Amino acid sequence: MMDDTKTVTVQILNAFTENNKGGNPAGVVLHADALSHENKLEIAQKVGLSETAFISESKTADYKLDFYTPTKQIAHCGHATIAAFSYLKQLGLLKSNASSKETVDGIRKIEIQGDLAFMEQLAPTYVYPTERENDILVSLGLTKEDLLPNAPMQVVNTGNSFLLIPVKDVKTLEDITPDFDAIESISEAYDLIGYYVFTTNAPAEIDATTRMFAPRYGILEEAGTGMAAGPLVSYLYDVLQLKKTAFKIQQGKYMSPPSSSAIEVQLQVENEKITGLMAGGKGVVASQIEVVLTK
Repeated sequence: MMDDTKTVTVQILNAFTENNKGGNPAGVVLHADALSHENKLEIAQKVGLSETAFISESKTADYKLDFYTPTKQIAHCGHATIAAFSYLKQLGLLKSNASSKETVDGIRKIEIQGDLAFMEQLAPTYVYPTERENDILVSLGLTKEDLLPNAPMQVVNTGNSFLLIPVKDVKTLEDITPDFDAIESISEAYDLIGYYVFTTNAPAEIDATTRMFAPRYGILEEAGTGMAAGPLVSYLYDVLQLKKTAFKIQQGKYMSPPSSSAIEVQLQVENEKITGLMAGGKGVVASQIEVVLTK
């Protein structure tokens, strides 16, 4: 009898590492052209990380990237993009420091700056979740007094939608008690990837420190979310009036166990209006695993 099982090699890279430590692990699969949707979902489930990137050939960009969580396909994933392009760069497979990815949601630019990979995001759009503000606070075990004054919650989208929740200090961020069922239900209502809770009351060299909850995508808490850092920096610029173009965001320091991540965001601004942005960081190879497909 022929053995028709198929083994796929998955590289695990830590993306957005802070001083080469911590970061957010993502799976990366090269030469994924022959894998079906079901194959990719099975691999993502067996890898068990928040996202796995599948790299295939593209007719319209340098590479085609498909992103899968353990439960579903997702349009964009920041840390898996950084992991994928860091890995391609380390293998010598990028022709130049300017590259591109094709996704289910169009083409995005990629830039390599030294050891860092940056990915393009769109100009932000904003929605006020005013009618659910109390439910949102309850879902985190917070009260109005825990919020940063004069800083409204916002659903911000630069490619994916995230709910930004500004809290007054690091202790409040650390003491959050998430109700994941409630967070999932509110995330469903606003079509969010998840909540991005942050404080600007952060160490001097960073602009904000954050926590990310995405139970709707099977991710209770994530260590580094590049697609959320773009919306956050847009919020810092547009809503909190931090008028500069380069930002450093820390994430994951207050999760359990801690896995501190560093995300850099560069805004493109014309006449004080954000026209686009690049979010990036460093990807470091951690390990590799072999996945045997059953389907």
